[in-house]
Formats: sequence, C-alpha cells, structure tokens
Amino acid sequence: MQPNVLVPAAVAAASTSAPIANLFQAQFDALRQHAPALRREDVVARRARLQKLSNWLHAHRTDIQAALYTDFRKPAAETDLTEIWTSLVELKHTSSHLKKWMAPRSVGVSMALLGTRSWVQVEPKGVVLIIAPWNYPFYLAVGPLISAIAAGNAVVVKPAEQTPATSALLRKLCQDLFRPEEVLLLEGGKEVATELLKLPWDHIFFTGSPEVGKIVMRAAAEHLSGLTLELGGKNPAVVDETANLRDAAEKIVWGKFLNNGQTCVAPDYLLVQESVQPALLTELTAAIQRAYNPTGAGIEHSDSLARVVNQHHFARLAGLLEDAQTKGATVAAGGTVDESQNYIEPTILTNVPADARVLEEEIFGPLLPVLTFKNLSETTAYVNARLKPLAQYVFSTSAENRRYLLDSISAGGAGVNETVLHFAHPELPAGGVGNSGLGKAHGHAGFLAFSNEKGVMRQRVGFTGIKVMYPPYTSKVQKLVDLMVKYL
Repeated sequence: MQPNVLVPAAVAAASTSAPIANLFQAQFDALRQHAPALRREDVVARRARLQKLSNWLHAHRTDIQAALYTDFRKPAAETDLTEIWTSLVELKHTSSHLKKWMAPRSVGVSMALLGTRSWVQVEPKGVVLIIAPWNYPFYLAVGPLISAIAAGNAVVVKPAEQTPATSALLRKLCQDLFRPEEVLLLEGGKEVATELLKLPWDHIFFTGSPEVGKIVMRAAAEHLSGLTLELGGKNPAVVDETANLRDAAEKIVWGKFLNNGQTCVAPDYLLVQESVQPALLTELTAAIQRAYNPTGAGIEHSDSLARVVNQHHFARLAGLLEDAQTKGATVAAGGTVDESQNYIEPTILTNVPADARVLEEEIFGPLLPVLTFKNLSETTAYVNARLKPLAQYVFSTSAENRRYLLDSISAGGAGVNETVLHFAHPELPAGGVGNSGLGKAHGHAGFLAFSNEKGVMRQRVGFTGIKVMYPPYTSKVQKLVDLMVKYL
C-alpha cells in the first residue's frame, strides 16, 4: 500500500516544479472518483470500517499515550480518558445506531398533498476535509472522522502541526486502516492548510480558534462548501450561594486544569456570589493541592498535570499572567512559571481589573480569574455583553436559579453542577453559537453534519390532485385556490 501522506518536506520539494495545489488536486480527484463507491456502501460495510478503527485504538493504546506525552507531557490516564475513551464511546454509539440513522424516515402528509408519499433519505456529502487542532490532537481528529466515515464520505484529515508525535501516529492509523482514496492524511503547517482550503470540498469540519474559523469560513464561501466550525470563547462558570462549594471546587478544578487548561470547553472565568467567595477560594486551593500535590512534593513534580504545548503558547500565557498582576490582580493560588518546562502552575486570580487581557482574550491555559456578583442578574448582564461562549456552567442547588441562568444566557452547551463532561455525551449535540461555532457534532448530530438530508415525494401516476389548479387560472381555479389558502 502506498503511503497516504504528504509531509512538509515532500511539499517543499514538489513546489520547485509544480504548485502545491496541483498535487492536492490529483489526490482530491482520486477521492472524488471513489466517493460514489463509498456512497453505495451499506451499513455492514460502514460498520466494518468503524470496527477496524476501534480495534486499532485498543491495539495502539500505549502508542497513543506515548505520542501525547511526547507532545506535551499529557498523563497516560488523562489520555485514556480524554482521547481514547471518548473516541471509543463515539465509535460504539455510532456503530450501534448507524442502521437507524441511514434508514429513510417517513414523514406525514397534509390534506393539500393527499395522494402523495414522502420521506427523508440521507446521503453522504461526498469529499470532506477535517482540520484538527493541537489541544486534543487525537480525539478531535478521530471524532469527526468517525462521523464522516459513518455517513459514507471520502475524507482528508489535516492534523495539527504543533503536536508532531500525535500527527505521525494519526498518519500510521490512516495508512494501516484505509486506502488513500478513502481516507487521506496530509501533514504540514499553515501553507498546506491554505492550499487545501482552495479546493471545492463538499464539507469542511474545522476545530480551532474563532480567528482562524473566519478564514476557513471565507474559503468555504468560495465553493459554497458545507461547514462545521468548532471554535471557542470565554466560558463562564457561575457559583451561587446555594452551591455545594467543595463539590463545585473539585469539578471546576478538574474541568479547568484538565490538559493544563488547554480545553475549548474549560471554564474560562468564575462568577461567584460575593457572600461565598472566601470559602470557595479556600476550597479551590485545597482541591488543586489534592489533585496535583497530594504528597507535598510540589505541583511542578506532578505526574498528573500536562504542560503548555509549546514556547509560543507559554509566552502568551505568561504574558496574560504578568499583564493581570501589573494591572493589580491578586494571585490567590499558584502563579509559578518555568519557561524551561513550559510549566505554568494552576493559578487563581482575584481582584482582576476589567481591562486585564485575561478577561478580554480566551485564556486556553491554567489561569482562572474569579469575579464576584451580588445578584444573578449581574451575571447574565456580564456574560451577555460579551461574545457567546462555547459552554456555560452553573453551580447551584436552587432549581429556580439554574433555570434562570440556563434560560438567560446563550451558549453552545451547558453543564449544571458539572464541567466539561457534557462534551463527551454522544447524544448531546456539541458545538457553538455565534462566535463560538457553527453547526453541531457528535453522535447523530455529527452524522448529519456530514450528510445531506434529501426530501423525497412520490406521487401516483395519473392522480389528479394538484392538477386541478394548473393553468389556465380560471375563476374556478381561483376559487379552489381560495379554499386551499383558507382551510389548508
């Protein structure tokens, strides 16, 4: 089997004699030529492909752990939980429901259309592009790949260049399991992504920042390509005076510092009712120590805390921390940084001024600003004055407060007395709203993202039906139309 990957070196060498787009065009054409065969595959064939992928994940579990550790010292247990288990859940759920999802769905008929029979049948969009991010480089490539395969598409995967070990492993996965005209993996940086986006994809699935998402959206508009954008934003977590503070603190610490804060649905900042702020800060500090310093050896020696992915992002985060402190913020916990390890200690900030960058930019790291409020209406006013978040979190034992916050704030998804975990539920559509994303993923929503729902109506041959209202539009026809408008 020929390697189904174009590495940056190959791109550079080929560019001396032919444009990059020409190389990609040939590969794109091969995928497009094979797409009709994939379209005709039944549920058995698609399930078999998904099962091969599941088997590969089980067989290469330690390889996946090693790749993620190499890229940013991700703990093995965290890789199991956030990269492998989540992928396997998606595979199992998709495979078990695929027959139902692929089946035509009958729809009812109105009085005006008596005599017809109608249904919705799903068909693959065709040739699709998946651009995966670096923060969960395995799961956020494999997850949409599962949906695209299940829907019957030919697929190109562009993994993140910031995590080369995981990218190489994804290359091996594609080479082991798929022919290049089925699933093709293309490695490279910005220049490769730019050229890929020039092609007329039937659908593009992008996970990344809102800034780059806008670039992808503009490129998709050139060919009117279908589009799913999984972006980010400043996700609020509201803790009211009725919350169980220890429970809330443990869940906030887990969700915030998972993957060292490099999680698109992580809490970005806390809004805490003024009366319980001191107690919550105590609980947050204790929860950090229990999670990352149980023996007292120091958080910097913890085997349970990943590192910032690279020097560029470390410098950005260190700059956010310095800016906040310079403008008067207080470090309530943490604050230690070590450039040699790309290490930033889980840090809680209080008294953060409104003009601090940490409150203006998506943090995407282990810094947690804590703001206070007196009345719940202050929280909704604060959140709604900003761009719509990808996730919101509510910690409260009051059903009335929970309902008010969920009804008053628009967000892509939400967790009540929990963080992050909703993203792993295969029956909950995952995605953003407004600046935080476009379209939904996971489970049936992911399958539909890569599918076209074709509405079909069948009429009986010779049936009069609507023919009585064909031209010429006589007074008799007008009366019939009037009756239909009035009663049907």
